[in-house]
Amino acid sequence: MRSWIVSEGYAGLQAQALGLAEAAGLAPEMQALVPRLPWRLMPAAYWPAPLSAVALPRTKPDLVIGCGGVAAAVGAALRRQGARAVQVQNPRMDPRRFDLVVVNRHDEMTGPNVIVTRTALHRATPARLAAARALWESRLAHLPRPLVAVLVGGTNGRFRLDAAVGVELAARVAGMMQADRVGVALTPSRRTDPTVTRALADTLTPLGGWIWDGTGENPYFGLLALADAVVVTIDSVSMVSEAVATRAPVMLAGLPGSSRRIGLFTQGLKADGRVRDFAGRCEMWPVEPLDDTPAAAAEMRRRLDF
Repeated sequence: MRSWIVSEGYAGLQAQALGLAEAAGLAPEMQALVPRLPWRLMPAAYWPAPLSAVALPRTKPDLVIGCGGVAAAVGAALRRQGARAVQVQNPRMDPRRFDLVVVNRHDEMTGPNVIVTRTALHRATPARLAAARALWESRLAHLPRPLVAVLVGGTNGRFRLDAAVGVELAARVAGMMQADRVGVALTPSRRTDPTVTRALADTLTPLGGWIWDGTGENPYFGLLALADAVVVTIDSVSMVSEAVATRAPVMLAGLPGSSRRIGLFTQGLKADGRVRDFAGRCEMWPVEPLDDTPAAAAEMRRRLDF
């Protein structure tokens, strides 16, 4: 079966669709959607001919998995041409235009063809984490234990993480290092402002913290695999979802701003006992990995019969 992943060229969108496909045993082709003019100037839901608005191979897939608004328009159009279509995230259009829609419970969406998960789909599988552990364990062996992985996002339309907030976050993490005698390994994300990364490095490096400088191999999965506890900024559902897939307790670092959807997401995880708010101390409590990606993939295979 020929399968595609369609999404705009954002790593977060692609990772969700790819996580679902890989968990289902598929080997999809990645199709990055770059809308042509004038279509890029209007919402994809209003495109009269979505397959003319983007460049795609002529030979169409048997199954398409899309993530994001542009992907929803393209996936629905491919379904009209005979492909089976699975949409990850709320498509912002009639879900009956897809064979399946996979959403998080904070999307507050249900239906006969809707699969609901507690977390975002992702690629933080046990096998990938084990490989990352083998790669990074010796490189970070000099850091004290327990080891706290700090995952830092960035400003988006709902939360703010600028230089001033970065200084405050650095102070909270430094206080944890000094009070609880923990090691810290920190990675910024693509969205992290360089001034925030500098503020964190200036404060934490003199205390023995390890901060990825953006060069060489990305340590993200290695930090998840090695962490005894995780602190993650609240702006990213994907990072939180990947963190709770590990065996480490997860603490959420608040930021100025608000989001109803992310609030519902984190409230659900708090009710599950999987996350707590980060209050400047390293908290440990018994947890189990929470990962709905394999179950969503199995349900997709069952419903689509492949």
